[in-house]
Amino acid sequence: MSTLNVIVLYDRWDEPEEPGAPADKAPLTRTLDKKEVEEEVAEALGKLGHQAVLHVLDGSTKSLHALARMECDLVYNLAESFGGSDTADYCIAAYLELIGRRITGSGSRGLLYSQDKATAKKILEFHGIHTPVFARSYRGRLDFSHDLEFPVIVKPAREDGSIGIEFNNVVSSIRELMERIDWLHANFDSPVLIEEYVEGREMYVAVIGNDNPTALPVIELDLSKLPEGRPRIAGAEVKWGKGTRAYRDTKSAVAEDLPEEVSALLQQTAVAVFQALELRDYARIDMRLRPDGRVAVIEANPNPWLASKAEFAMAARKAGRNYTQLIGEITDLALARYA
Repeated sequence: MSTLNVIVLYDRWDEPEEPGAPADKAPLTRTLDKKEVEEEVAEALGKLGHQAVLHVLDGSTKSLHALARMECDLVYNLAESFGGSDTADYCIAAYLELIGRRITGSGSRGLLYSQDKATAKKILEFHGIHTPVFARSYRGRLDFSHDLEFPVIVKPAREDGSIGIEFNNVVSSIRELMERIDWLHANFDSPVLIEEYVEGREMYVAVIGNDNPTALPVIELDLSKLPEGRPRIAGAEVKWGKGTRAYRDTKSAVAEDLPEEVSALLQQTAVAVFQALELRDYARIDMRLRPDGRVAVIEANPNPWLASKAEFAMAARKAGRNYTQLIGEITDLALARYA
């Protein structure tokens, strides 16, 4: 392949501090490693012989206008938000589509379908894919509802990365439910998803491809060492609360002890979700494996975190792809769509 000029697009912003806000009431947000994912992707592209340039979206129109003026063969889209808004990822993809840029990963439609968890669940139900029963509510109005029994888990309907999901989001009474809904509305201007709490193992399946997407080996997030009395959920404390026991004692690894038929079921389900939501190039599907062997789809993650130590890269390594090969494969898949 000839040398490509690639823009590696990512987002950063300065989080304004609110004076007097109690630390224990503020929602947990992402923390960053010493080497950022955009640097790893740019290095991998360089090893493949391409010219990679980093470009940051800082929440300003200036950063968008600068992007529009940059010439490139491909935009490697790692942007997950705009100015701190995690619900803007599909808008960024739509902007790139509008100005005629070729981009990696899912387009604006797949991102929008997946971002609204209630909409995604309706699409999955239409395709006969099992997902926990749920209700959707916004500031006292119930827009959609199944019959639910406690315990339930309450989460923002339009956030990702477990933002807004903490251990006390699992509730067992009307009082707890109303208190948590009020907290979520105070911190996130978003509808709330009230969902059946599913006991079981937390399973992640990476999917890569387009015309014939392939599911990679199953990854499990081991939640068994969480403190006694805590619900087994992959909340913000688990994913981003560095220095906490919940973060330290939960690890992702290849699920080695699954019967072949269970692995196959998880992988088939992941591919079905990928196709139903019209995702592209690569995605990670999060599921719960119930004790009785049934699979419940929790959510889809288009354009998941591509850090070399993250679950997607972990699954790729198990399937025989090193990190540079993975980045190259996603590049090739994106370019093939525009051929």
